[in-house]
Amino acid sequence: MKPLMPFRIFNKAKTALPVEDQHWYRIKAETQAEQTTIEIYIYGEIGGWGITANQFIQDLKALDDGVSPVVVAFNTIGGDLFDGLAIHNALSRLGERCTARIDALAASAGSVAACGAHRMVMASNAMLMIHNPWTYTAGDAEDLRKVADVLDQTLEAIIAAYKAKSPDIDDAELRRMVNAETWLTAQEALALGLADEIGNGVEVKACLGQGAAMQRYRQTPKALLDQLNAVVPEPDPTDPPAQPDPEDPPSSDVTNSAKLALMITQACAKAGISNLVESLIASTKLADEATVQAAITQAKSVRDLCVAARLPELAVEFVKAGLDKQAVQARLFDKLVSSGKGFEIDNSLPPADDEPEKVKAQLPNPSSIWSARRQATAGKSNSSKGARP
Repeated sequence: MKPLMPFRIFNKAKTALPVEDQHWYRIKAETQAEQTTIEIYIYGEIGGWGITANQFIQDLKALDDGVSPVVVAFNTIGGDLFDGLAIHNALSRLGERCTARIDALAASAGSVAACGAHRMVMASNAMLMIHNPWTYTAGDAEDLRKVADVLDQTLEAIIAAYKAKSPDIDDAELRRMVNAETWLTAQEALALGLADEIGNGVEVKACLGQGAAMQRYRQTPKALLDQLNAVVPEPDPTDPPAQPDPEDPPSSDVTNSAKLALMITQACAKAGISNLVESLIASTKLADEATVQAAITQAKSVRDLCVAARLPELAVEFVKAGLDKQAVQARLFDKLVSSGKGFEIDNSLPPADDEPEKVKAQLPNPSSIWSARRQATAGKSNSSKGARP
């Protein structure tokens, strides 16, 4: 699994808990009829830009009373394997009171984490994806051999996680499916023993905005990619404006907000700033398309400034506050100066267009050297003939 920088996005859940793709991670305890249920939503990447195992375990520990049922809803493309394994083990420790619910997709490290639950319920239209671990590295041949050995070891950890959920699964068949990158439907997962029940399907964009990341998998179902890359159609300017229903004005507001949220998510995914989706939604309040488009452009500049200052983690804070380029520059300057670490300034001049041609060294010319020596020898000979004793 690709290692990423540690980062977390956390949203406090509302009283009602609707499916909202832009909210990546949430956890809450809800009491109904004297029964408290702890609900955890993991929507997005595990580790890195999503939810780290460390934060997950801390938040769970803060709410867990040791007896309440715990339901973990997954809709994730995966992420860091070791965070996935840590979440797997945390769910396993909860015992029979823990249920994993696959709302749309549990892929890669997400499938590993979900299998830690005592019981897994998959929506009828959900999928479970299993595959080999992968990484990137650099080094000499010995370094690469060591990395290959580590990948072999992590593969065994993945196999163990799946077999802990389904002890009777055929080992050879499991390894074949993992090696082939297999996308399992709810029915197939149930037949293999990885799922315990098939629930009702829900209409949900699987990891909305993560289409670019999904492209890295070899066998991603085309239907899923089409869903991820769906574009909201632009209105036809020749069509007459739709008349709002006076009895239900909030409905159009919700539809427009959903379109603007999708616009932000897709634009951020394309620009490689998916970590700023939540901040952009908060700062723009999804007011209108012009406001959203301007905020996206500004967010790119803010991200570039923070990266240049080697403080990329501050981009989320600055974008959420709606700071413009000048304000961000001032904040970054104050941050760097107050840190006492200093920063680098490159004041070298750019090369001129009419830069003089560099003098190139030439190899010795044997013919020229021999000619010069003959002339020198002839000169000495003539000098000797004219000399007096």
